[in-house]
Amino acid sequence: MNILAVVHSYQFTHFADSKIAKTQNPENLSVSQKIKTLVLGINNPRPENYKLPNQTFETIKLKSNKTIECWYIQKEQSKGTVLIFHGFGGKKSSMLAQSDIFLELGFNTLLVDFMGCGGSEGNQTSIGFFEAQQVKSCYDYIREKGEKNIVLYGTSMGSAAIMKALCDFGISPESIVIECPFGSMYETVAARFKTMKVPVFPMAGLLVFWGGVQNGFWAFGHQPVKYAQKIKCPTLVLYGAKDEKVSLKEINEIYNNLLGIKQLKIYPNAGHESYLTNYQKEWTDDVKGFLNQMGLN
Repeated sequence: MNILAVVHSYQFTHFADSKIAKTQNPENLSVSQKIKTLVLGINNPRPENYKLPNQTFETIKLKSNKTIECWYIQKEQSKGTVLIFHGFGGKKSSMLAQSDIFLELGFNTLLVDFMGCGGSEGNQTSIGFFEAQQVKSCYDYIREKGEKNIVLYGTSMGSAAIMKALCDFGISPESIVIECPFGSMYETVAARFKTMKVPVFPMAGLLVFWGGVQNGFWAFGHQPVKYAQKIKCPTLVLYGAKDEKVSLKEINEIYNNLLGIKQLKIYPNAGHESYLTNYQKEWTDDVKGFLNQMGLN
């Protein structure tokens, strides 16, 4: 079991050749494919950007704990700047639809490739742990340009990285918008076993342990639910009621731990996905209303 856990944790936290086909969602796998995945781990190809912004943009390279690549899109007389962080297995081009909406609302945007993704350095992901330093580096870059109104937006792993950055580094954005943040590393790994309909114990714990060992951090301590206890800025939490990877219990615990002004919006038919798929107008209205309430109008 330890050998299997070592293989799985490495596959899960290290991207392979981008030409390799990505393993499908567990619910779409046949029995034989599930067995193969359980033995050999997932195929996790390196995310690449195959689409560019429609607007004029600047490509920025920032030195953080890894060199990361960003796209900076500016508007005349902007209301502020929204920093956009993708989820696990994502890349900045997968967030262009969200960027377009923030631009329409009058904000500059900075779209970020976390380490191992798109134009950024490496092939590793730590599911938001080391990515928190990259959130801080992006925040510092925009703050040093003289921007006063900074909003952080992230989905899933991007949300976890934002929350850890606020907890560990004391950065102070005007507000944050976080979609489907998981409660802890253990819970997000356990959820993947549940979607495969295989026992969580003991493999989920072994996977978390060895993943942390291989990547140089205590993975059981990666808990956004605890990071929330130090977050004082206004926060909009977004969640899909049919999410199989993050439970409503995790969302409620995070929400209850937040210290500042906060709002929670649940989309009844959304899963662990982009809420723009079925709720674009509602998502836009929710985000716009929240930012207006925070005085960013």
